[in-house]
Amino acid sequence: EVPIGVPIPGEEMLVVDPRGAPARVGDVGELLISGAGLSPGYWRRPEQTRAAFCEIPRGSGRRWYRTGDLARVDSTGVFHFHGRVDRQVKSRGHRIELDEVGAALAAVPDIAESAVVAVPVGGFEGHRICAACVGGGVELDPVELKTALADRLPGYMIPRSWRILDALPKHHNGKVDYLTLQNDFREEAQ
Repeated sequence: EVPIGVPIPGEEMLVVDPRGAPARVGDVGELLISGAGLSPGYWRRPEQTRAAFCEIPRGSGRRWYRTGDLARVDSTGVFHFHGRVDRQVKSRGHRIELDEVGAALAAVPDIAESAVVAVPVGGFEGHRICAACVGGGVELDPVELKTALADRLPGYMIPRSWRILDALPKHHNGKVDYLTLQNDFREEAQ
């Protein structure tokens, strides 16, 4: 949890729940920003503008920018960062969408299943991109996987840590247990 602080004069910040209603003090939700410094939108990109800006309350004319950050506000009015709504992270000075890395891995022929996570490491690196893969009947080699990804992704998006597994950890509902994977890679990074 990283403290963001308080809004600068002339600006406002608001944490909202998944329905878009203001969240209670202490609850985590999406961080919105409004005020004099708010942009009118994305230049010549109306769809992106509609997705990134909203009115709260609806019809009020009060525009808010959806930051994509998860945050909470404490009882003293200080905002705290809790991650991203999407699976976007910053690594080595670049913003990376983890699902984009996952899609590139899914396109590698010998991979049956894969999952991509980011482990916070601090400093300039920010996050280390990590991949866990399950072979589709063949033995996978991380060096070969990196080479295959080099044709699909820029170098800064290629995972730095790899695990070749017999099966990905999953919840009882069959979805990948990203937290377990992240914790496994975190132990390795320390």
